[in-house]
Amino acid sequence: MSTDAHSLSRDDVAHLARLSRLAVTDEELDRFAEQLGVVLGAVARVQDAPTADVTPTTHAVPLTNVHRPDVVTPSLPREQVLAGAPAAEDDRFRVPRILGEEA
Repeated sequence: MSTDAHSLSRDDVAHLARLSRLAVTDEELDRFAEQLGVVLGAVARVQDAPTADVTPTTHAVPLTNVHRPDVVTPSLPREQVLAGAPAAEDDRFRVPRILGEEA
């Protein structure tokens, strides 16, 4: 890779394209090298942000728990639930077999 942190050479881009298994033309190599250099320069600007007095956090804003308490309530009877199913067997929903599982 090239030594300048904010630019990529044609060879760098060609190497990345090979690793990504992308077929690119000579014109695209030039264009992508320039475009990726701009992107890398913009990303590098984040390092210039004054963060010495900033406490690390997992979220930008405080979060609060919005879950309701878990309260047991009556539910539908099994017969009524299974009556709306496309297929039922042995008091359970019947679904298609997947991944070659045996019954």
